Amino acid sequence: MHIRGVILDVDGTLVDSNDAHASAWVEAMAEYGYKVAFAKVRPLIGMGGDKVLPETVHLTKDSSTGQQISKRREAIFKERYFPGLRAFPGAKELLQEMRKRGLKLAVASSAKPDELKLFLRLVGAEDLIEEETSSKDVQRSKPDPDVMRVTLKRTGLDAYEVLMIGDTAYDIEAAEKVHVRTIAFRCGGWKDADLAGAIAIYDGPADLLAHYDCSPLAR
Repeated sequence: MHIRGVILDVDGTLVDSNDAHASAWVEAMAEYGYKVAFAKVRPLIGMGGDKVLPETVHLTKDSSTGQQISKRREAIFKERYFPGLRAFPGAKELLQEMRKRGLKLAVASSAKPDELKLFLRLVGAEDLIEEETSSKDVQRSKPDPDVMRVTLKRTGLDAYEVLMIGDTAYDIEAAEKVHVRTIAFRCGGWKDADLAGAIAIYDGPADLLAHYDCSPLAR
């Protein structure tokens, strides 16, 4: 089965940002009187605010307070955490290798559009990614399949021609719902047992790059 395209997650997959996102949520919630433990928020990273807020403080993202917390989280993340973020080793090189081999690359992220652009710039991937889908393009974040469905359509490819690369069970579940198979990375902090739905698991971009020729990408 010839693979023609790859849909990638960004947070925790290409950029080491999951802990930073969790910390920003915790701090933003605290400013509005909600004391939520980091340990409760961290496993939710990979979802968008439409899932994180109801799961932690029982607010919808469209409520007045929910909107305020979301905006504050975004500001905290950009001001306090983004400057210290780094791409995972091998992230850009993996993307370059995939493009070199003729694969079409797209990203499907629960991030806001401006954050997504910052991440792609951090990786050095602006000219390597052909399609981008962010939170503004869909109503529901992962593990709902909306972002995957939109991204798959934008690639112009069929599900059997595409692989997803992500770091959470939410990536795998969202991809499965549109019949796309997933390669998972451990670098986002999830255990192998939680990534059991993936067809292959690697430590991160550098590990997949080192084993590219025997990976599902080359089959």
